[in-house]
Amino acid sequence: MTLYPLKLVMNPPKQGWWIVLPIILASYGLLHWSAEGARMSVSDLVAGLPWIADFVSRMMPPNLPYIGESLIEPAIQTLQIALWGTVLSVVIVIPISFLAAKNITPHTGIYHICRQILNVLRGINELILALIFVAAVGLGPFAGVLALALHGAGMVGKFFAEAIEEMDQGPMEAMKASGCTTLQTIIFAVLPQVFPNWISIILYRLEANIRISAVLGMIGAGGIGFELITSMKMFEYGDTASCVIVILSLVFLTDIFSAKLRQLIR
Repeated sequence: MTLYPLKLVMNPPKQGWWIVLPIILASYGLLHWSAEGARMSVSDLVAGLPWIADFVSRMMPPNLPYIGESLIEPAIQTLQIALWGTVLSVVIVIPISFLAAKNITPHTGIYHICRQILNVLRGINELILALIFVAAVGLGPFAGVLALALHGAGMVGKFFAEAIEEMDQGPMEAMKASGCTTLQTIIFAVLPQVFPNWISIILYRLEANIRISAVLGMIGAGGIGFELITSMKMFEYGDTASCVIVILSLVFLTDIFSAKLRQLIR
């Protein structure tokens, strides 16, 4: 679907620029106002580049033996947190996603309620959820799993519902016309169409959870993030570089695995 303002800018009407010009001016005003509020300053960034270079230079060379000595178990724990956070988010959201899709939900009111539930889950940051669950279940990876599961449910549920709404309605209408139940329609007409998209969404969320779980470890929710923040507090920047290398390796390996799995599904 083409956005109307963008269509006007790319293809101005024959009457002239009197319609396009206000849009350009309003866009410029909005961006300028946002830049003022965000205190964007190129000069401050340029002035801070030497400090960034100093920090990076302190991380060189990485303390590679530290990976084998102390980071293997936290890296595995990070994967476990991300995996279970993803699995639980999918389990939580599958029933809600059908009710949050306009073409499946039995009532408009249920649709809006489910959409708002997903908005609430998605709107609360993982760090806030992790802090709440650390207070509830104590320090450790379980708090991180619960935080990723709830926030991920809001993200995954939104994309699941949109995939259902964008599918071809023909098979579903044909099964309804032949007298099939709602459950039969979902199993044989809906799921075969949305399953490939759902797998892509789940894999993307798994990749995101690996990155996020590394951050959650900084507040006591387990994983390699704890080692990362500890090394920075101890000014062991070579160890910090090793933690960053392990996190990047986890993300790269997950991306390769996701690509291979998508090829198999197609």
